[in-house]
Amino acid sequence: MADNVSVSDETTDETPSCSAKGCRAAAVWVLAWNNPKIHTPERRKTWLACEEHREHLSQFLDVRGFLKDVVTLAEWESAGSAADR
Repeated sequence: MADNVSVSDETTDETPSCSAKGCRAAAVWVLAWNNPKIHTPERRKTWLACEEHREHLSQFLDVRGFLKDVVTLAEWESAGSAADR
């Protein structure tokens, strides 16, 4: 982990963390994806990303044709709450 990461960037048990291998930073982004060979078109799997890893994880999924959407975690949670109503 980089020495310049502040304690406030670290996650707690309640804070979602980045999906990048070895990263413990708080997630800021949701990368919604789908593997069309094994998932139905409407199914969405998610990876979470911190600011540092959003681009790398997005490119990994996009190059494979899996990336469907990238939104902030706050937007994703708001959309989920609205869908539950």
